Amino acid sequence: MTTPEAEQGGAARPEERLERAVRAAEQALIEYEIAVETFRVEVENFSRLHEQRLGPVYTRLEELEARILEARAARTGDAGDRRLADEARARLMPIPGVEELLHGWMDGDGLFPEAASMLTGREVRPPQRVRPGEEARRLYRELARKAHPDLAQEEDERGRREEFITRVNAAYARGDEAALRELSEEWAAGPAPERRPGPAEELYLRLEWLDRRKEMLTLLARELEDSAIGAMLRLAPDDPDRLLEEIGEQLAAQVREREAELAGLLEQD
Repeated sequence: MTTPEAEQGGAARPEERLERAVRAAEQALIEYEIAVETFRVEVENFSRLHEQRLGPVYTRLEELEARILEARAARTGDAGDRRLADEARARLMPIPGVEELLHGWMDGDGLFPEAASMLTGREVRPPQRVRPGEEARRLYRELARKAHPDLAQEEDERGRREEFITRVNAAYARGDEAALRELSEEWAAGPAPERRPGPAEELYLRLEWLDRRKEMLTLLARELEDSAIGAMLRLAPDDPDRLLEEIGEQLAAQVREREAELAGLLEQD
């Protein structure tokens, strides 16, 4: 004969399993979100550094291509060659008007370092690292696991965590280890509310939300991986600086080839 206590105990088991499933799903989502955010920061930093280091080389190649086509058109007098030369020249950035001269040269803090270097001849400061250092990555993962908003049950606590994680993400994007250490100390000294399990219906709704969130992150991760910069970064995830050097060497070789080709055309005139 089954006692009421046994029946109650048996009825509680599915809810306990559901709670464990929700906790496991939350932790899995947090780990996945950490991985996606880490890759997003790396793609963003790599894109910025790629433009900073190699942007002028791409511009030089485009200029050489236009000049080669122009020299060829001048030699042949062919209308098709002239059209190709005009199209190549049109693709280059035109000389700006007065109202455009400062666009891209300064922000609220004044001239960008690269712009100041061009105007003064002084050496520009070294570019930022491609990615935050190992210690910054460790601190970020630790803070994200502890303070992630998805671990909150109360709305006020969720808001507190969201504000805190926003500061954590900003410090991580800068690779600021000191700021991440301060944030770690701040979190350790702050309140740590207890988690209270909700009813079964709330747990089911929570699982559904976690699943939708995972789908959204999957789409974001796919977009990052399929982007041109993401594809480049995946070629050398452990040494992106070296990848930039290799690309720079290849572009430098192309510049030398174009310069030699242009010199040859000009000598024939």
